[in-house]
Amino acid sequence: MRAIWTGAITFGLVNVPVKVYSATEDHDVPLHQVHDEDGGRIRYQRRCEIDGKVIPYEHIAKAYDDGERTVILTPEDIASLPSERSREIDVVEFVPNDQLDPLMFDRSYYLEPDSKSLKAYALLRKTLEDEERTAIVEFALRQKTRLAALRVRGKVLVLQTLLWHDEIRAADFPSLDQEPRVTDRELQLSSALMESFAGDFEPEKFSDEYQVELRKLIDAKLEEGDSVDTAATFGEEESEKKGGGEVIDLMEALQRSVERSRSTKSSSGSSASTAKKAPAKKAPSKKAPAKKSAKKPA
Repeated sequence: MRAIWTGAITFGLVNVPVKVYSATEDHDVPLHQVHDEDGGRIRYQRRCEIDGKVIPYEHIAKAYDDGERTVILTPEDIASLPSERSREIDVVEFVPNDQLDPLMFDRSYYLEPDSKSLKAYALLRKTLEDEERTAIVEFALRQKTRLAALRVRGKVLVLQTLLWHDEIRAADFPSLDQEPRVTDRELQLSSALMESFAGDFEPEKFSDEYQVELRKLIDAKLEEGDSVDTAATFGEEESEKKGGGEVIDLMEALQRSVERSRSTKSSSGSSASTAKKAPAKKAPSKKAPAKKSAKKPA
């Protein structure tokens, strides 16, 4: 595993340096959308609804819509907000374990002790276990303040982010205001039925049957050759074919040029040969003036 964050648990004068790791991962088989006829990838574009243009990421701003009006927040506006850059996991209070509603739990993270904080880490873990308490902490992750529960799971400290109280909806259903009458006999039968399903929870006994069968289906199709080249789904193969066509056309053009050049040379050579065989007409000669002979010295 790779640490996603480093910091320190702090309470009072105690400081426990730790590394933070994601405790969970998604096991779903990743699927994407393609055109059913040719397998081409379906692309999503950031298109402006006013001018219809595809907008590059650097020109995209965030905005808030209240239903009637929209407030546009520029990157400068966002940068002006106070950013949370603290590397401390501050303990606010220690509460009894049973006071935490599981509905509040969000994401889970493992905390690994730094090599220099092994004793402080073990001391905090042991104290939480013995006192049967959970530490409520605040920390900053990705520039957001988080509320979280720090508790013990085996030998490791687990940090579980919590939803804020106003993020949990109230179960306000009128039908719950009515209290139907339940007889003792019905309650006994319900308890007996529940007892017949009773057991200890063992997570490893359960599996995601849909994902298992989906993986089997994909493997079977791959084994049977029922697949297409991935590069082709992005249109790369088609562009290569187009490029190849251009090369072929160029080669043909070059070949024709060479043949035409040879043909021209051949016809020009044959005309020159004919010209050599024909008798050349003599130009009228003019008598050159007689040279005076020089007298030899006596």
